[in-house]
Amino acid sequence: MSFEKLNLIAPIAEALQSEGYTKPTPIQEQAIPSILKLKDLLGCAQTGTGKTAAFAIPMLQILHMRHRQKPKKAIKALILTPTRELAIQIQESFAAYGKNLPEKSTVIFGGVGQQPQVDALRRGTDILIATPGRLLDLMNQGHVNLSDLEIFVLDEADRMLDMGFIHDVKKVVAKLPQKRQTLFFSATMPPEIEKLANTILNNPVTVEVTPVSSTAETINQSVYFVDKGEKKKLLIHLLQDENIVTALVFTRTKHGADRIAKDLWKAGIKAEAIHGNKSQNARQRALTNFKDKSTRILVATDIAARGIDIDELTHVFNYDLPNVPETYVHRIGRTGRAGASGHAISFVDSEENEYLIDIHKLIKRTIPIVEDHPYPLSWQNMLAKNEVKRPAQQNSKGGTGSGPAKNGNKRRYHSRGNRHH
Repeated sequence: MSFEKLNLIAPIAEALQSEGYTKPTPIQEQAIPSILKLKDLLGCAQTGTGKTAAFAIPMLQILHMRHRQKPKKAIKALILTPTRELAIQIQESFAAYGKNLPEKSTVIFGGVGQQPQVDALRRGTDILIATPGRLLDLMNQGHVNLSDLEIFVLDEADRMLDMGFIHDVKKVVAKLPQKRQTLFFSATMPPEIEKLANTILNNPVTVEVTPVSSTAETINQSVYFVDKGEKKKLLIHLLQDENIVTALVFTRTKHGADRIAKDLWKAGIKAEAIHGNKSQNARQRALTNFKDKSTRILVATDIAARGIDIDELTHVFNYDLPNVPETYVHRIGRTGRAGASGHAISFVDSEENEYLIDIHKLIKRTIPIVEDHPYPLSWQNMLAKNEVKRPAQQNSKGGTGSGPAKNGNKRRYHSRGNRHH
């Protein structure tokens, strides 16, 4: 199917054409017609599926067709999203798809002074993109009036829960008009998110694309077992490969992100960190530098990285393995997009083996091990803790051996005596 068959008005169709859009992604193909029919929608889709365009395009068309005769200066649509980076990217998408339309969009978020945002709201906006905390602040101060709201989008609902924003979300929802169209998006559906969806949606159409347990076949995944103290050396060693043009490195903590970026700079590798303690200007600068490739490596925490959309990102490194297996899927989904190939490399120390077991269960596949590297984990340490069984190696004659694999060979992994095929 092409965008031409989605019955889009000319100004939007022309904008999409100028942006290079020709064929809708599966979620766009399924969601846009239902939203244009004014249906509530429950979308289960992970990052990189084209979700923003799936709701932004039909919203612009609905608002333009509904109000073109008598434009009303009021907030008609609200998109609630968890992070500043994602809010900014959503606003950029609305600006791109709606560049031939009179409808205005405004973005508000915390971490910066509120006055420019208040001034923008006073000038009037049709579409408001906001993070929960700043939105509630400005609502309580009387700067945001949602009484004329017609469309509400809750984006990345599961991340709202992870970040502790769910109560703020409920406060916002309580102040919305009962009569509205609601679009609800979440990559996963834990019980509390499912309960929230049931309370705010009215007979929704359900669209489910690429279940969270799946990883793109175009992503080459690998595991490097390494002692915790040697991870920095291994990362620097692997980044000596000039074929790695840009890479996103995930760490568990903000302090860890800063430390890794500093270590990489000392090794002559241009790197910047992005996390919640950075100022908004610093975060945007780091992101811009990474996009234009003036910075080669971006080191990020999960929360700060949510919503980062980088074209042609070839490598993702899990410097720290996530303790939530779904997070692994989200992380590596940053690469291998739109059919392109990508590489997801995970460092696993002796304390992270349980996390790897959970990831294997979720994705229903075994990630191959690369043993041919300079900083292999001491298997004796893991064996002593009964945390892993030493993988058998296929040698050149078809037998098994205990020496390191040659030429970067990858091994199948199993743990606690349970094989994962």
